[in-house]
Order: sequence, then C-alpha cells, then structure tokens
Amino acid sequence: MKKTLLLCVASAVLGAWLATWINVSLLEPNVGAQDFGRSATAENRPANTGHFASVRDSHSLQDPSNDEDLTPEERVNVRVYEKVNRSVVNITTRVGRPDNFFFMLESPAEGAGSGSVLDAEGHILTNFHVIEDAREIRVTLFDGETYDAVLMGADPVYDMAVLRISAPPEVLVPVEFGDSNRLRVGQKVYAIGNPFGLERTMTVGIISSLNRSLPARRERTMKSIIQIDAALNRGNSGGPLLDSRGRLIGMNTAIASRTGENTGVGFAIPVNNIQRVVPQLIQKGRVVRADLGITRVYQTDKGLVIATLTPGGPADQSGLRGFRMVRQQRRRGPFVYEETQIDRSAADIIIAIDGKPIRLADELLSAIDNRSPGDEVVLTVLREGREFHVGVVLGEGD
Repeated sequence: MKKTLLLCVASAVLGAWLATWINVSLLEPNVGAQDFGRSATAENRPANTGHFASVRDSHSLQDPSNDEDLTPEERVNVRVYEKVNRSVVNITTRVGRPDNFFFMLESPAEGAGSGSVLDAEGHILTNFHVIEDAREIRVTLFDGETYDAVLMGADPVYDMAVLRISAPPEVLVPVEFGDSNRLRVGQKVYAIGNPFGLERTMTVGIISSLNRSLPARRERTMKSIIQIDAALNRGNSGGPLLDSRGRLIGMNTAIASRTGENTGVGFAIPVNNIQRVVPQLIQKGRVVRADLGITRVYQTDKGLVIATLTPGGPADQSGLRGFRMVRQQRRRGPFVYEETQIDRSAADIIIAIDGKPIRLADELLSAIDNRSPGDEVVLTVLREGREFHVGVVLGEGD
C-alpha cells in the first residue's frame, strides 16, 4: 500500500516537471539554439518569444550590414561596393543632330555612360565616345544631385576624356588607383556603372586575359587591354573596373558582341595607361605625342617602305627618303605633255627601331608612342640594298 502511494506521488512530480520543461521549450525555442551551454538568463533570452519572430530575429537576414550573415566572398563583394559606389557617376549627354535635310532643324539625341571621380576638384574620368559630339554633358553623383560638366580634355585615339563639375568637395569621393602591371589572369574583378540607366550597378567576374589589342582611331591600336567576363552593357562605358580591394585597375570601354548586348567578353583600358594620359588632359586638354614625321608606310616582305614624309619634319630633316615624284615631258605630235610619275625605287625600307625588328605599321606607331618629344630613336633602314642606321629626334604631334 505504502509502495503504491509512493509510486503515485513520484509519478505526479515527474509529470509536472516534464510538463513545465515542454512548455518552456515551445515558448522559447531559441534558448537552446542560441545559448547552447549557457542558462537562459534575462541577458541572453530573446525579447520576442513568438516562434516565427524568434526565428526571423535569430538569422537577421534583413540587415545586410551584419557581416556574420555573409560568406567571406560576399563580404569582399559588399566591401568593394560600399567603398567605391559613391565614386561612380552617371553621365548623360545631349547631341545636336540634323533632323531635316532642307531646314537643318536640330533635335536632341540623348546618350548615357558612366565615370569615376578623380579628385576633390571635380575631375571626372570617362570614355571619349561617351561624350563625343555632345553639346550638353551632365553628371549625377551618388546623392542624386546633377551638375553641368565641361570637357577638360580628350584623347580620341585611346578613348579617354576628363570632365569637370563644380560640386562641393564633401560630396566628391575620389576613386583609389591600383596597378594594372600586377594583374593576373583569373583574378577577381568588379565593374560598377549605369547599364541601361540603372545607377551604380555592380557586376562580378574575373580577368579572362591580358594584353589584348583593340582597334583605335587614326589606324592605331590600343595595347595592353584587359579582357574580363563581368557583365557589361550599354551605359557601362567609362565606369571603373576594380580589384578586390576596391582599387581602380581599368576603365570599362567595350564588349565583343554581334547584338550590342553582353556576351561575357568585355574590355577595359588599364589604369597605368590612364595615369599617363589624364595629367596631360587636365593640364593641356590633349595628349602630346612624339612624332616621327613619317605620314605613310607600306608593308612589304622586307619591311616598311616609307611612302610620304612630313615636309621639314623630323624624318625629313634626318635625311630619310620616301617616294619621289618625277616629272617628265613627252611630245605627241606638235604638243608637249608633262607627266608625273612616282619613283618607288629610292624609298627607304624601315626594318628596325632602336635595334628591335619592325614588320607592321602598328609596331612602329607603338614604339613611337612610348617615347616623348625630344627623344632620339635610331631607325635601321635598307637603302639601295645596303643597311643604314639613321638617328631621328622626335618632334611633337597629335
């Protein structure tokens, strides 16, 4: 009898304890999950004891600033964007375009692109093709304020331009420059721009290749171009290409596409090229390039045949020879005619510059582009079957 009574009392006590434990677990489901190994004190107990609210609060996925909820890769992405997005601007242009052939009425055509803030003085870097032929250029900053921009200088050959806006220094966040000579294929990159007018959009990719070449104006070629697979579309032109530390390593300038939309092959001008050009654009409004004074060459199996020279130019003064114009008189019956013929036999053939063999016109232009006005180069030429070395002091050209 006593044993039965004791068993009943023990069962009642055990049942009450189990009921209490079950109720606490259901009402505070996160105590065990969040505070494993600790007691549920007032300091660590969730303020909201509703089940769904507690689950939502414990994850805190609504707060993107909480790095604990991000993967290491996501943290890098977020930090790059947070560091640089205020340095990216939206550029809109209006271009006067003839609309009526007879009356030449003007109707504005709008364009759009991207750019980067260079300094607190309001200088903005972008592509030349973004602002080409623009009669009105406007720059919108990260805070939504829009400013009229003036063109400080442009280099159409290498597709660069520098604008300037009159904005308060406190709203101008300059981009940090990196070093494009240290880039490697496979390195992660970030592009920020305004594709289709969607301001400060970031895309992510890798460097697909280095040292690509792109055709440029005036029969030139842009060298050392960076190839990327980060998505670029219309409106990305002029925007920054960044490394994982948020440093500018290039300016997005072109894509390879048959449709005009992104196909995963984009190109950017390396920042080291930009650093050489931008100071000249700000100070002089143009790029002062070295000039050899040779205006036309023809490619042959032997080398580059000089066709025409700039009269009185560096090559002409150094005694280099191009095609000669020969005038001859011929009599036909009672009349005498004067004819002009081109003598190609006397033209020099360039085979090397400073000892480096030259086969293509682009190789010659690139070699001169790496020099400055006043520098001397030595051309190795074939003249009447013999090899000569001719020193040329470079002049100043466009």
